[in-house]
Amino acid sequence: MRKISLYTRLTVVLFTLLVTLNGCKIKYSFSGVNISPEVLTYSVQYFQNRAPIVQAQLSQVFTEAMMDKVQNNTSLELANQGGDVQFSGEITGYETRPTAITSSETAARNRLTISVRVKYSNAVEPELDFDQSFARYEDYSSTQDLSGSFEEELINLIVFDLVEDIFNKAFISW
Repeated sequence: MRKISLYTRLTVVLFTLLVTLNGCKIKYSFSGVNISPEVLTYSVQYFQNRAPIVQAQLSQVFTEAMMDKVQNNTSLELANQGGDVQFSGEITGYETRPTAITSSETAARNRLTISVRVKYSNAVEPELDFDQSFARYEDYSSTQDLSGSFEEELINLIVFDLVEDIFNKAFISW
C-alpha cells in the first residue's frame, strides 16, 4: 500500500471543508450579525414624532441613527423605499418625570424616557418580521435644566440604546 502524504491529506480535508462551507446559506460575521445572503438592501422610513410632547429634532436624530447603525454594521445597501428589510414606525413617547423625591417633597432626580414603535419587515424571511414597542431612559439631576445641549446629550444617549435594541432584535439571533 502506498502512503498518502500529510500534505495531500491536509489538502483534501481543506478542500472538503471549503466545499461544505460554501454551500451554507447563513452569513456569519464577528459582529454577531446574522443576515441571509439574499438580503441585499434596507430602508428606514422617517419616524414621525407622535408623542404628546414633541421634541423638534428627535425624529431626525432617531431616523438618522437607525440608518447609520445598519450602514455601519452590515454590508446592506440603503434603498430609499422597499428595501429587502424595512424599518418604519413612530415615536410614541417623550416624557420626563421625577424618580427620587427628597424629604422636602421636591425631585432630586428626574428621568427622561423615549418610546418608539417599530415595524420591521423582512421580504426574504418574513418569519422574522416584528411590530414592537421599545423604550429607554436616562436619569439626571433635578438641578440640570432639560434644555439646550444637555437635552441633546440625553437624547443621543437614549437614541443610541434604542437603536441598539432594535438592531439586535432585527439582526442578532440570540
